[in-house]
Amino acid sequence: MNYLVTGATGHLGRKVVALVGTTQVTAAVHTPAKATALRAQGVRVVPCDYGEVAGMTQAFTGQDVVVYIPSKTYSVLQRITEFENTLAALKQAQVPAVIFVSFYADQENNPFTMSPYYAYAPRRLAGSGLRYAVVKNALYADPLVPYLPELIARQALIYPVGDQAMSFITRDDSAQALAALAVKPQLRDHGQVYTLTQMQSLTMPALGAIMTTVTGHAIGYAPVTTQEFGRIYAPEGDGEELASMYAAGALGLFDQATADYQTLTGAAPESMASFLTRGWAATKSSGQA
Repeated sequence: MNYLVTGATGHLGRKVVALVGTTQVTAAVHTPAKATALRAQGVRVVPCDYGEVAGMTQAFTGQDVVVYIPSKTYSVLQRITEFENTLAALKQAQVPAVIFVSFYADQENNPFTMSPYYAYAPRRLAGSGLRYAVVKNALYADPLVPYLPELIARQALIYPVGDQAMSFITRDDSAQALAALAVKPQLRDHGQVYTLTQMQSLTMPALGAIMTTVTGHAIGYAPVTTQEFGRIYAPEGDGEELASMYAAGALGLFDQATADYQTLTGAAPESMASFLTRGWAATKSSGQA
């Protein structure tokens, strides 16, 4: 079996590539010059520009399963255009199966900027004639680790979600589930939808309590308004988009907790306490704390 992973130099893509195995996987990348490390590991690398159907068709030809990881743009129109181009290339290349990597933000009343895209893509796949599965990731836990020094300084989480809980998953666990699903056609080829989360969702006071235990510094919960959150993180370039995502969290739209990770891997996902403990230890050992 031949497997291709798009976005293979990204945080998630490179983890999926490593788990599928270098002899079976092709890494499809937008900028081949950035794939030096993959080539050094013996991974086949091909160019893949979501704007060029012909190039994607060439990259996808001969593949049995494509794991499609979308680009990071916050433009709904661009994401949909890239997805439509990918569908065209999948059909022209006669790829038997595709796994679409998504986010659990597809509810009709979800105000997150990218929610229309996440709602559109699975419905489009349903009428595409392709064999497919959809994997919806919860919020990534990974950014919380480098965020810890700021939270220690603030002494509080500031996410504007009120008393609502949110679910998380680590990128390592997401990659494990995707790699497991890729090789299990019985779980992959019939329009299945999986939502990857840790075993329980967390309110912000509960998350702060875990962080307090892990770091030894008091981290409470002092939410700002959605508008203020957007202003605080506007210099990073995605303040408005993140604010819209947490507005969805305040509606209780990110509180799902499922056993889908266990269904795909046969194991339990890593808990938030375990993940933050490992991450904080690495941060301290590197002198970044």
